[in-house]
Amino acid sequence: MELSRRHFFKVCAAGAGSTSLAMLGFSPAEALAEVRTFKLAHTTETRSTCPYCSVSCGLIVYSLGDRAKNARSEIIHIEGDPDHPVNRGTLCPKGAGLLDFVHSENRLRHPEYRAAGSSEWQRISWDEAFTRIARHMKDDRDANFIRRNESGQTVNRWLTTGMLASSAASNETGWLTVKMARSLGIVSLDTQARI
Repeated sequence: MELSRRHFFKVCAAGAGSTSLAMLGFSPAEALAEVRTFKLAHTTETRSTCPYCSVSCGLIVYSLGDRAKNARSEIIHIEGDPDHPVNRGTLCPKGAGLLDFVHSENRLRHPEYRAAGSSEWQRISWDEAFTRIARHMKDDRDANFIRRNESGQTVNRWLTTGMLASSAASNETGWLTVKMARSLGIVSLDTQARI
């Protein structure tokens, strides 16, 4: 088949035009009229805070589920909160990838315990985890609590344990955390916001 130069350009223009129309949504096939529902239309909106760093960016977490008593909702979308004073809707790359973090197969969902000298982790219940933490804290405090210094003054210090407080907590929660730590005698107290 012989093509003239003029005929070649007509064929190319027709092909480019038809593919451009198809890319714009004009399909030569019969068009079906339908309205797509907005994917967040039936979701529950929950405000939260990004868990990664001490900036504490605000998040809006969207979950699908009927909110029945024992039914689990599924998180389907996470975005920055435009009303939050810290980030005003923007997120860093780690915050923007939070949905992958939530649905990761490697995400730890239950407390685990590794015995001294063992290389294996074993799953324990939350009650068991809290009991172990409380027992270790009590034993350490009983063994290392300093009631009085060399001069005989009451100091009530516990120097062998420290506490790292959350930077994502509110002022009220931070105040309660400090009061609780100081009432135990903990001197080494810091917040993640300084890290």
